[in-house]
Amino acid sequence: MTNTEELCSQQPWYREPWPWLLMLGPAIVIVAGITTAWIAYSTSDGLVAEDYYKKGLVVDQTLARSREATNLGLRFQARFAAETIDAALSATKSESFSYPRILRVTLSHPTRAGLDQQFVLDRLGDRYVGRFRLPASGHWLVLVEDESMSWRLMGNIVLPANGELTLSGE
Repeated sequence: MTNTEELCSQQPWYREPWPWLLMLGPAIVIVAGITTAWIAYSTSDGLVAEDYYKKGLVVDQTLARSREATNLGLRFQARFAAETIDAALSATKSESFSYPRILRVTLSHPTRAGLDQQFVLDRLGDRYVGRFRLPASGHWLVLVEDESMSWRLMGNIVLPANGELTLSGE
């Protein structure tokens, strides 16, 4: 067999397995990169607030509201049931404290903002009652405020534990 016959009997490059095997790695990387870019573009992590700078500027006001709760000696005790909340509010350091007509309660998930919920507790005698959707089990941040937002109490609860919560401004 001569050299020209050997060259003619060889297959074209695209019929050989080695070029395809060598191109497989970069092709996988390109597909993975496009998939990652699509996931990054189409989803939001929800951890960073859009107006983080403005929120940072009002930190002093927020801390003042927490100090006001401490000055009043506020204490919030609540019992979480299936879809209801029964709560009591007391002020141990102020005799002239005016109990609000409603309380605003916010349950926030530390990492998944889409699960956050806000609800209102109406005053019924010396108690506050309201309805809400029991959130998923896990760690939750609780924020309680009066309707004029002059004070606030914050705390943590792990649901569905015992469903009881005590927040204190002391």
